[in-house]
Amino acid sequence: PDSENSPLLFFSGRPEAWDKAALLGLQISLAALLAVVTLATMLSNGFVIATIVLTRKLHTPANFLIGSLALTDLLVSILVMPISIVYTVSKTWRLGQVVCDIWLSSDITFCTASILHLCVIALDRYWAITDALEYSKRRTTRRAALMIAVVWVISVSISMPPLFWRQAKAHEELTECLVNTDQISYTLYSTFGAFYVPTVLLVILYGRIYVAARSRIFKAPLSHGKRFTTAQLIQTSAGSSLCSLSSSAHPEGHLHPGGGGGGGGGGSPPFTNSVKVKLADSVLERKRLCAARERKATKTLGIILGAFIVCWLPFFVGTLVTAICKKCWFHPLLFDFFTWLGYLNSLINPVIYTMFNDEFKQAFHKLIKFKRCY
Repeated sequence: PDSENSPLLFFSGRPEAWDKAALLGLQISLAALLAVVTLATMLSNGFVIATIVLTRKLHTPANFLIGSLALTDLLVSILVMPISIVYTVSKTWRLGQVVCDIWLSSDITFCTASILHLCVIALDRYWAITDALEYSKRRTTRRAALMIAVVWVISVSISMPPLFWRQAKAHEELTECLVNTDQISYTLYSTFGAFYVPTVLLVILYGRIYVAARSRIFKAPLSHGKRFTTAQLIQTSAGSSLCSLSSSAHPEGHLHPGGGGGGGGGGSPPFTNSVKVKLADSVLERKRLCAARERKATKTLGIILGAFIVCWLPFFVGTLVTAICKKCWFHPLLFDFFTWLGYLNSLINPVIYTMFNDEFKQAFHKLIKFKRCY
């Protein structure tokens, strides 16, 4: 047939037929792959939210921060990623100015909020490990809600400015939907506010968390005079327990079978010594447990930082370079890859922040079995 759209052209040996067939196959494969990533992001974050809602013992301020992060990543998968699939595959914007404005604003807002959630989770963990006793009194749902509100205020303030100059060009024919990188001041403001400053903060916080955890475990003495060291496991929002060691006084002679702090003749010296030995053995066992948990926590922190930097660094470096260096150029396919690598962080987040937590694992198991958790 003479028609250029005929399927028989594929078998005619004409190069353009092979090119069209190959392009179509590539587009279908790419759309399918991105759709799988999008669906997996929806399901994983949806499961996190459902698990927290249905499991009463997970109703803590730290887990509310995790739930808010999951909700943000869920919004990325629902409002941002599906439209991005169409735009990435077709390479042409056909949805109009209004949809473009909504999509870009949602993209910047939700992705920024996802990144900033990592910062508030790190702050929460830092305060919990460095000032466990005092922060436990201030670690309330209201405080968590305030931290989340600050995240959204900053995110919206970063996403709003492009709306004004996009509206100024609303009369022009729209064939692509991109943030104008010619506005260097905005590019610097948005990239530093959404990535570079949060990244520096995350590195500093996780470094101090690591140092504080190690110092609490390995520098605190097991016993000293009339004071005994007790070990406390602090459950962090990363899903692994960091350890805190503190000292408490137990005057000799005040230990007796009843466990109370009675008078001076409450217990005989042999019994007192026996209690001391048992307490020391218990502390040694707890310290070994803390050391194991601390090693797991260190590994988790490395995964968290590594995944975040690997996913978002290429995109923000590319964005900053193209804005500053006018002669620099990235292939559109490479930039699409950087963009989707950043979106992938919304899929990795629920895995990192929940799969390393035994309570979440148990709750997931019960949720899959359609049992309400208590």
